[in-house]
Amino acid sequence: MSDLKPPSWLILLLGVACGAIVANLYYAQPLVGPIAASLGLAPDAAGVIVTLTQVGYGLGLLLIVPLADLMENRRLIVAVVGLSAVALAGAALSGGAGAFLAASLTIGLCSVSAQVLVPFAAHLAPEAVRGRVVGNVMSGLLLGIMLARPFASFLADLASWHAVFAVSAALMAALAVVLRFALPVRRPNTKLSYATLLASMAYLVAATPALRQRGFYQACLFGAFSLFWTAAPLYLAGPRFGLSQSGIAVFALAGVAGAIAAPLAGRVADRGHIRSGSSVSMAIAAVAFPLSLVGGDGSNLALGLLVASAILLDFGVSGNLVLGQRVIFGLRPELRSRLNGLFIAAFFVGGAIGSALGGWVYVHAGWTGTVWCGFAMPVAALIALLSWGEPDRAQHP
Repeated sequence: MSDLKPPSWLILLLGVACGAIVANLYYAQPLVGPIAASLGLAPDAAGVIVTLTQVGYGLGLLLIVPLADLMENRRLIVAVVGLSAVALAGAALSGGAGAFLAASLTIGLCSVSAQVLVPFAAHLAPEAVRGRVVGNVMSGLLLGIMLARPFASFLADLASWHAVFAVSAALMAALAVVLRFALPVRRPNTKLSYATLLASMAYLVAATPALRQRGFYQACLFGAFSLFWTAAPLYLAGPRFGLSQSGIAVFALAGVAGAIAAPLAGRVADRGHIRSGSSVSMAIAAVAFPLSLVGGDGSNLALGLLVASAILLDFGVSGNLVLGQRVIFGLRPELRSRLNGLFIAAFFVGGAIGSALGGWVYVHAGWTGTVWCGFAMPVAALIALLSWGEPDRAQHP
C-alpha cells in the first residue's frame, strides 16, 4: 500500500468497471415479467430469475474472491470479466428456461470481479483517505446497480430482453481488454494453498464479530432493497399505474439519486462516525417503505411518493454498505479480500431472499404486504445495531 492517494483516473476507472460489472446482476430485475413469459415461467416463480443470479454471485464470493489473496489480482480480474462476457452471450442466445437460468447462475458467479476491484482500491489507498477512495469507487458500483434497471427497461422496450444481454456481453469483452492494460500488478504475499485459504474463511466468520454483525445489517437492508426492486416493476406494470417498460425505466432512474450516499458515507466513516451513520442509514431505509402507502391508488401523488421511497431506500442501503465496508477494510489488510468476500456473500444471501420474497409476497399479499415485509428488514438491522454494539477487531486464522 502506498502513502499516496491513487490517481484520479484510476479511481474513476475502478468505479466505472465496478458499475459495469455489477450491473449484470440487475438487468433481469425489471424484466422478470417479459423474461418469465418468454421462458414459460409462472408469475409467482419469476423471482427465481434474479435469485439464481444472486446465488451465483454468492458462490463466486466464497470461491473466487478469496483467490485475490492468493493470485495476481489483475490476471484474476481479466479472466473472470472475460468469462462473464461468454455467460452474457449465452443468456442473449438462450431460447429456453434451462439455458437462461444456467447462464444467469454463471453471470452471477463471474460478476464477483467487482468485489476483487473494491479491495484492490482499498489496498491502493492510504489509511487517512481509504473511506473516501472506497466511497468513490462504490459510487460507481452503486450507479451501475441503479442504472442497470432503467437501461434494461429502455433497451428491452426498443428491441428485446435478448438485446440487453448481448450489449452487456460486448461491453464486458471490451472492459477485459482495458483492464488488462490499465490496472497495476498486485501480487499478494500469502503462502496459503487454495484449500487452506477456503478453510480459513470458516474461522474468520467464527472469530470476527464485526464481520458477522456487519454482514447481518447489510443482509437485512439489501434484502429490503431486492424485495422492493423485484416487486415494484410488477406493481407499476399492474392495473393501478399501468406503466410500460419505458415508464418503469424512468421510475428506476430515481434510484440513481441514492448513489450520492456512498461518497458522503465514506467521509462520515473517515471521521469515525460509523455507528451513528449506520443508524441513520437504517432508519432512512425503514421509513421509505410506509411512505409508499400514502396517497391514492394510481394517483400522481402515489407515484411521486413511490419515487421518493425508491430514493430514500437506495440512499439508506448505499450509505450503510460503504460504512460496513469501511469497518471490514479496517481490519487486517492481508485478509481483506476474504473478509470482503464473506461480507458481501452474507448480504447477498439477504438479497437472494428478498428477490424470492418480492414476487411471491406481491402476488399473494399485494403492495401493502410487500411494504410491511420490506419495512421489517431494516428495522431488524437497527434493533440489532442498538443491541449488539460495534466490535472493531478481527482475529488472524
